[in-house]
Amino acid sequence: MTNFARPARRQLPWSLLLVPAAAGVPAGLLWWLLAPGGLNLITRNPSLASGTAPLVWLPRDLTLAGILVLAGCLLAVFLADGKRTDAQTALLAGLVGAVAGSLVAWGTGLLAARIWGPAVDTSANASIAFSLRALPVLLLWPAATAVSVFVLELVGMAGRKPDGGAGGTAAGNIAVK
Repeated sequence: MTNFARPARRQLPWSLLLVPAAAGVPAGLLWWLLAPGGLNLITRNPSLASGTAPLVWLPRDLTLAGILVLAGCLLAVFLADGKRTDAQTALLAGLVGAVAGSLVAWGTGLLAARIWGPAVDTSANASIAFSLRALPVLLLWPAATAVSVFVLELVGMAGRKPDGGAGGTAAGNIAVK
């Protein structure tokens, strides 16, 4: 009787999927706390406290953009640590988690504005309420993650010494001195 070995199954790194998604909650709260039109802790300018001024809309979107780029860079540090057996699956799970985290951050910021923000009359324009006008901002977390992983891997490869198994030649090429 022969025993057939089962092929190794790829284990999905659930933590790389769930942790970024859960990190969207504090990111969304931070967005509402810092952004103009929210609690406005960055500028504390009373003229930027409400969304009635169109000057508030771009800084509100840029605040979320900055938070998501920072989150993407932090996630990339965890993804590029080099200790994973299946780096491609880990990267894919991290990117899906980053997309989920962006959506959760957006929803959390909007929910915080509804709960703790003042009642707003949006009959003139829907952007008067705390909202996100530029939806592509939500793609910044996964984009920053992908670009940062790429840069970290390049820096890591540049820092490694090549294998010297062929007597100083790489794949049969003659070393130039």
